[in-house]
Amino acid sequence: MSLVTQITTSPQAKSLESSRSFALSYNKLPISRLFFSKSIRKLTAPCSSISATILTKEANNNNVDKIPPAPIAFDFKSYMIEKARSVNQALDDAIVLREPLKLHESMRYSLLAGGKRVRPLLCIASCELVGGEQSTAMPSACAVEMIHTMSLIHDDLPCMDNDDLRRGKPTNHKKFGEDVAVLAGDALLSFAFEHVVTATPGASPERIVRVVGELAKCIGSEGLVGGQVVDICSEGLAEVGLEQLEYIHVHKTAVLLEAAVVMGAILGGGDDEQVEKLRKFARCIGLLFQVVDDILDVTQSSEQLGKTAGKDLVADKTTYPKLLGIEKSREMAEKLKKEAYEQLAGFDPVKTAPLIALADYIAYREN
Repeated sequence: MSLVTQITTSPQAKSLESSRSFALSYNKLPISRLFFSKSIRKLTAPCSSISATILTKEANNNNVDKIPPAPIAFDFKSYMIEKARSVNQALDDAIVLREPLKLHESMRYSLLAGGKRVRPLLCIASCELVGGEQSTAMPSACAVEMIHTMSLIHDDLPCMDNDDLRRGKPTNHKKFGEDVAVLAGDALLSFAFEHVVTATPGASPERIVRVVGELAKCIGSEGLVGGQVVDICSEGLAEVGLEQLEYIHVHKTAVLLEAAVVMGAILGGGDDEQVEKLRKFARCIGLLFQVVDDILDVTQSSEQLGKTAGKDLVADKTTYPKLLGIEKSREMAEKLKKEAYEQLAGFDPVKTAPLIALADYIAYREN
């Protein structure tokens, strides 16, 4: 049974037939239809979550892995170093120091602070998979990283997660003040769209418009921002279940990885079928990313993570380890990885190697 399927209409939430992913159908159901009107306590959608599917023995037995073969000689480490170097240079070139100086210093401080650059790499890899060029994908890859950086700056603010450490350095508001940090995030958000529109070579206006629409949708009220709001409102509640947790993480984390992959596929000239297969791939690894993040938060130190460890526990947030335990969370991560592999069947195995390796990297990373 595929873990990424359309939402069912059966009211029997506990039956196997309705064990489908509510969270991965997020673009069909606005927040207002998912929760009681006065408090965010319980999902009202009539289906079980992808987590329930994974944790069902029968679903495990029936899930046949269709993993595309990976080339033996693919050097992922060299690939990561080369692509990350190109992305870092492009980001450095995109946002230069100019007036107002403090604002641009703040923007560059967080944008160029390092990081794994997973989202830009996914954008480039998906573009190249369907026959496109890195140069075509690079402005969108940078735009996704700018928006990701904006989300980190805002997420670290005292009114949100109130964090002092990010990527081993003081958070933006600790360095520049809360007021400038908020505005730096705003500036990164707006410039991301400008950069896609003005700097993308070799793509038709129609494809650029599609890319802009994809990016805007993923960060709005039914995307990243919506997920953040539900996360804030869920803190400290005793009745947060798997479906609601999935909703939060698919919106807060997975949507931006999905946008990165889909934008690359569109710009590379992918047809509708290819784009949708890559969308499903991205949804799996997006949720995988967050499951692994939750595990690392309770198994690694702050020094290993480069950010404050255990902060979800302190904030009384619901996480996968809290609901399922460490081992079941790891099982879920493995199933999501295999489901992601399955979406790549039918593509050129040589060109899928970076995406397969990136899925492995997300699954087995230690920070």
